Amino acid sequence: MNYETTIRAEAADGVTTEFSGARTLAAPALPRWLIVGGLGVFGLLLAVAAWFALAGGEPVAVDDDNSQAPSVTVVTPGMTTVAGEIEAPGTLAARRPMPVGVVGEGGQVLRVTVDAGDWVQQGQVLAVIDRSVQVQQAAAQSAQIDVAKADANLAQANLDRAAQLVARGFVSKADIDRLTAVRDSAVARVKVAQAQFGEQRARNERLNIYAPATGYVLARNVEPGQTVGAGSPALFTIASGGEMEMLAQLSEEQLAKLSVGTMATITPTGSEKSFSGQIWQVAPVIDATTRQGTARIALPFAPELRPGGFATARINSGSFSATVLPESAVLADSQGSFVYVIGKDKKAVRRPVKTGAVTANGLAITEGLTGNEQVVLRAGGFLNPGETVNPQPLKK
Repeated sequence: MNYETTIRAEAADGVTTEFSGARTLAAPALPRWLIVGGLGVFGLLLAVAAWFALAGGEPVAVDDDNSQAPSVTVVTPGMTTVAGEIEAPGTLAARRPMPVGVVGEGGQVLRVTVDAGDWVQQGQVLAVIDRSVQVQQAAAQSAQIDVAKADANLAQANLDRAAQLVARGFVSKADIDRLTAVRDSAVARVKVAQAQFGEQRARNERLNIYAPATGYVLARNVEPGQTVGAGSPALFTIASGGEMEMLAQLSEEQLAKLSVGTMATITPTGSEKSFSGQIWQVAPVIDATTRQGTARIALPFAPELRPGGFATARINSGSFSATVLPESAVLADSQGSFVYVIGKDKKAVRRPVKTGAVTANGLAITEGLTGNEQVVLRAGGFLNPGETVNPQPLKK
């Protein structure tokens, strides 16, 4: 049996709606806020999809481990031919220093004719020592020569007269032999007196201090009025020919790479001027304490090269193949020098290296790299071993 039923329902907007008809139940209406919210979310998703489509990008996966990895610049350096150069400290010195002292009996210095920094010639008088007593001694020796000559003349005359009387029988043969011996002794005494006089003159000449060779006076240690003798220290020091040298201190490994004749560039400390030199001697022994040896580098005379001063030598050690990296790529700590290379799964790997010569393009790496690795150029100091990174090739 049918019957009418009147149902009053509250619309979503609060308006009462009346339905008449058969006994049929109507579906409940959705709230408006839910409908509006769903449309908003759908529109936002459409906008994001459209942005990625226009920008040509792809959505970043939430579970991607490299999404937060730091970006680092890397380079594959390869191998380069490097002109080998060894840098070593050392001191400057005279190549052939000649200490000049008193060679005679000495005395009081009357005059000094040169000073440090002067050039002298071989045989030049450097200082004069008082010889007043020695002059008198030389005069006495000269007089002894005259005495000896007079005796020799008398002996010769006696011998001549006796020889004339032998034929007459007034002088025997034995007398002739005796007179001959007297004459010979007198002649010998003349020679002795002459030798003694020559000795005295030589001693007097040695009272002057002479330059043994042409050179540059490095030191003067005597003044007028000073008393000097055979045991006195050197009065002058002369660099023979003005030649200088540098005593470069090198390790055993560095010495093994050098030979006599190798060229070097020397820069004195505090000077911007450099000088060309040549190794003339490599030390045959190594110091047991420092484990270093000396390479002696010959240098021509120059006022800037002062013996006793410090200098730096850059020695050509030949060419070799090595990996060259900028200084920013090479790090160092208590364990030594190292770089970061990109390993598997884009992880930073610490690689110990050994550095060599410093070139215009950077540091030469002699051990630790083959040149085929991807090396982190910058920001290596902020990385940790095993850290995942996002490598970016160096843009040229």
